Amino acid sequence: MPRSVLDESRIHPAIRERVAGHHAAIVHEVQAAMHEHPVLVVGMAQNPFPRRARRMLDAAAVPYRYLSYGNYFGGWRRRNALKMWTGWPTFPMVFVNGTLIGGADELGRLVASGELKRLLDA
Repeated sequence: MPRSVLDESRIHPAIRERVAGHHAAIVHEVQAAMHEHPVLVVGMAQNPFPRRARRMLDAAAVPYRYLSYGNYFGGWRRRNALKMWTGWPTFPMVFVNGTLIGGADELGRLVASGELKRLLDA
């Protein structure tokens, strides 16, 4: 089932640029990092789940790039742009070979099943 996203034709022309440019720098930074690194973890300070994802990758000896944006007290507007772009509601956001695989729980399942290694070896 495709993800529901408001069609651009339903956005008034006078605000399309504003919508497209909303915190675009953070999205571009993540896009660039996901093209440069086979595994990318995007998180935030004080959240235990990005830390858990990084520990899993460390234990599996999988190199990764980590980007952290803000914390529970700030930076939520910028992080919200990432949530809108990906459709993923929580942090971390874990990308493998440029594909969003989910968060810490999903990463754990991929590590446990051996699928992460298969994805990286492909």
